[in-house]
Amino acid sequence: MIDLQHLGRSRVIASYLLAGDEPALVDCGPTTCLGALEEGLAGQGLALEDLRHLLLTHIHLDHAGAAGALVRRNPGLRVHVSEIGAPHLVDPSRLEASARRLYADDFDRLWGELVPVPEENVQVVGGEVLGLEAWPTPGHASHHVSYLLEDGTCYSGDVTGVVIAPSALIAPVCPPPDVDLEAWDRSLDSIAERKSERLCLPHFGVVEGPAGHIERTRQRLRAWAERVRDGASEDEFVRAAERELEEAADRETAAAYTQAGPIWQSYAGLVRYFAKKGEAAAGRAATL
Repeated sequence: MIDLQHLGRSRVIASYLLAGDEPALVDCGPTTCLGALEEGLAGQGLALEDLRHLLLTHIHLDHAGAAGALVRRNPGLRVHVSEIGAPHLVDPSRLEASARRLYADDFDRLWGELVPVPEENVQVVGGEVLGLEAWPTPGHASHHVSYLLEDGTCYSGDVTGVVIAPSALIAPVCPPPDVDLEAWDRSLDSIAERKSERLCLPHFGVVEGPAGHIERTRQRLRAWAERVRDGASEDEFVRAAERELEEAADRETAAAYTQAGPIWQSYAGLVRYFAKKGEAAAGRAATL
C-alpha cells in the first residue's frame, strides 16, 4: 500500500503496488499526488517508468485522475479500465467539465491536471487481468470494477466503503451521478460470494476477514439511504453523519473521512438516485 498523502494528509487515498516482473498499480490517485506516488514507489526500489500496468477500479478523479499524466511519463504503460470508463480516459473533457461544476474553484487544488490517455494505451477489462479475476461491481459508479488475487486479496475500490483506522466506522460514499443502490447490493453479494481473505480499500487500508465488514457496509448504506428517503435535508443529513464521526473518530481521523468522501456529495448522490427512480425523497418505500 502506498499512502498518496492527498493535500498533505495521510490516510485519505491509497494506491496498491503489485510487484513482480511486470509491476502494476491498482488505482493511481489524482495528479496532485504524483510526488507521493513516486516516493512510495522509490521506497520499493521502483520508478514511475518501471510500471507496466495500471488497473483502475473506476475513473473518479481520486482513483484515476493521474492516469494520463502517468502515461505521459511512461508511454508503455497499459491502463486497464471498464468498457464504460474507457472513453472518458481517452477524452476526459466531459468528465472534467462535470467535476469542475461540482468542485468549482477547488478543482485544481484537489485534483490537478487531467491528461487524456492515448487510446492505444487503454485495455478494456474482461474477466481476467494479469492473473487477477476482474468483474463489474456497479453501485458506487456504473463503471466500477473489482479485482481478486488467487491469495484472496480483493481490490474492491469504493464499493466496500471508507474506513480510516483507528476508527472502525464505515462511511458508504455515494457521489453523483450514477449511484444505484440495487446494483450496489448485488455487488456486495458478488464480493461476499468470492470469500476473499482481505479487502484493500483505497480509503483506507487493508480489512482482514471481510465478511462482517461487507454486511456492515450494506447496513450503513441502507441507513444513509433511509435518511434521504425519509426527507432529511442536506444540512440534517450532514449533521447526522458528522455526529457519527465525532462519536467514532478523533478530529484528525474525522477530517480524513470527510476528505476521502465529502458528506454533502453522498447526500447529492442519494437524492439524485431517488429522483431517477421517480420517487420523492420522503415517504416512499425503496428496496435495497
